[in-house]
Amino acid sequence: MGNILIVDDEEQMRLALEAVLTRLGHKILKAENGEQALTILAQSMSTPQVAGRSNTQIDFVISDMKMPIMDGLTLLGKIKALYPQIPVAMITAYGSIGQAVEIMRRGAFDFITKPFSGEDLESLLNRAVIAQNQIASAVQSKPKDNKASKHDRSIITNDRMFKKVLEIASIVAESNASVLIQGESGTGKELMARFIHTASSRRNNAFVAVNCAALPENLLESELFGHEKGAFTGAINTKIGKFEQADGGTILLDEISEMDLVLQAKLLRVLQEREVDRVGGTKPVAVDVRVLATTNRDLRQYVAQGKFREDLFYRLNVIPLYIPALRERPGDIRLLTEYFVRLYTKGATKVVSKELIGQLESYPWRGNVRELQNACERAVLLSMGDELKFEHFILTNSGAGEEPYSLSQAVEKLTIISDLDGNNLSLYAGLSVAEAEKMLINETLKFTDNNKTKAAEMLGISIRTLRNKLQEYTET
Repeated sequence: MGNILIVDDEEQMRLALEAVLTRLGHKILKAENGEQALTILAQSMSTPQVAGRSNTQIDFVISDMKMPIMDGLTLLGKIKALYPQIPVAMITAYGSIGQAVEIMRRGAFDFITKPFSGEDLESLLNRAVIAQNQIASAVQSKPKDNKASKHDRSIITNDRMFKKVLEIASIVAESNASVLIQGESGTGKELMARFIHTASSRRNNAFVAVNCAALPENLLESELFGHEKGAFTGAINTKIGKFEQADGGTILLDEISEMDLVLQAKLLRVLQEREVDRVGGTKPVAVDVRVLATTNRDLRQYVAQGKFREDLFYRLNVIPLYIPALRERPGDIRLLTEYFVRLYTKGATKVVSKELIGQLESYPWRGNVRELQNACERAVLLSMGDELKFEHFILTNSGAGEEPYSLSQAVEKLTIISDLDGNNLSLYAGLSVAEAEKMLINETLKFTDNNKTKAAEMLGISIRTLRNKLQEYTET
């Protein structure tokens, strides 16, 4: 397993474990309590990585259950929230079925009961190696277009301000308080919401995300609260809404600022009464749901403009979290670039030079982490050799700091574009930007079989922007 962190308040146990594990070929780090362990982990994971990992990166944690300052279960919860990729094994002197179930429920890889032998430890580590190899194989065997899910990633940062946000998120995770996560598009607001859910006692129950901008206003109420059979034309069956699906877990209301005022009033009642009224229903349904919301808008300004209910704002804004833009934490660009390059090269070697990092750090990244991730994927695809260059990341006129080609500039450089079916799209110099944009949107909708959500994702715009564009085309 490489580097193993031992956490135990008894010095003799730490020394005994170190002796056995060192003989097995592992490098050992030791902590006397949970707080010291978290400090060591933070230092380990913040060390600049080369070829996918650092020499001091912790690969496995073995922790005692009963310790002063911070017990083993609390430490386990914090490790799984901050570093979910690191397997943790717990040492217990009791070995009861109930305790074993609780340990595994909290996310431990396994547990070992005192007294144990060196062979028991070796067997535990062998199982961990096999499990990690299986996970790696599963990731590598995914189809090329089936990208690693953002839900499976931990949050990557060395930024002091962002670490403070994560610290607050960890503290409030165990509560049921509503959290309003604010930040620009592409900063990782949904990832933060999943971080909070994973760190909470609701982690084993559902996490349900609803994009409030992706659904027409007349369907969003049914999507959130459900409907009874016959409630409206087309309601041929009773439908359970997202709030009921998230019962016992967490619901994320993404882009909450896009919700209609009438529906905001109904949402406020749900938050106050902890029950939902299905469309066409005759009695409320009780729900136990933790509510998280995200927005890239200034909701206070929306309240002042009458676009968002003030009482709902204060109900959601119990715990406000702000995710800094990527340009506000340039020190993370290297970490993120190396992570995404490893993700898309699937083990192949691609050199990320200091010069390249300097160029990437000088770029504005208006699309934040999402833009950087897309740029890394593009760079891996475009680079033919082992070394990545700035022009692989940013298709600009020349060097760092310049804007990418605008649509009109791109059109001037094109005469014919062929779609995947071989049909020709007649883009030519002099074609208006509006016409080129319309053509691109229509062809993307054809490619997605009129799936507007997928088309918007491919085009890099919100579903609401896509609908507005289509409405413009209808009116002209």
